[in-house]
Amino acid sequence: MPGNSILGVFAKSPIKPIEEHINTVHQASERLLPFFAAVYNNDWDLAEKLHKEISEIEKEADVLKRDIRLQLPSGIFMPVERTDLLELITQQDKIANKAKDISGRVYGRRLEIPAQIQVDFKLYVQRCIDAVEQSRKAINEFDELLETSFSGREIDIVEKMISELDAIEDDTDSMQIELRKSLQTFEKDLNPIDVMFIYDIINWVGGLADEAERVGARLELMLAR
Repeated sequence: MPGNSILGVFAKSPIKPIEEHINTVHQASERLLPFFAAVYNNDWDLAEKLHKEISEIEKEADVLKRDIRLQLPSGIFMPVERTDLLELITQQDKIANKAKDISGRVYGRRLEIPAQIQVDFKLYVQRCIDAVEQSRKAINEFDELLETSFSGREIDIVEKMISELDAIEDDTDSMQIELRKSLQTFEKDLNPIDVMFIYDIINWVGGLADEAERVGARLELMLAR
């Protein structure tokens, strides 16, 4: 039975909420760009506002996640395994959680990003969010995958997207190494506790790309079955 006929059993596609969830997750991560711009400018009122926005979006993602878990049909009618979709939504959700944690940690400590690394740090944050955007694009191909019953040209398109996602994540690894090297050259001039936090934030921002890559890997596993 073709995938779209199977989906016709349901009043609503079970995939749409998953796409809606990754779109919401992406919104949370994207807010980190203006958030860090406020941090560079020491505008902590704006940083607080943006942190609250990220937290609200993260809550929206949590509600969507719970709804999906409660409403996802059982595997017998699904063209893909229910457990695979549940693991996918869990992986997606970690991105929004991480965005909230990053903004919360930076705002809570009023952590300044040293001027010496601000340009490279900005590029690094953008590249990590590029990874989240790439995972969003791949997940938004889900409907087309179902319509073709996970076969044909659509699989090639998604596999290419996942390869691009892997390449972006590799970029972020290299950028993280360079940022750490730069920070090391002047860390002795900074508050040691701040230095520890900055290293953590560099690592956590890189975690956005890591989690996005895991979303792609989960989707790739589903394609292979």
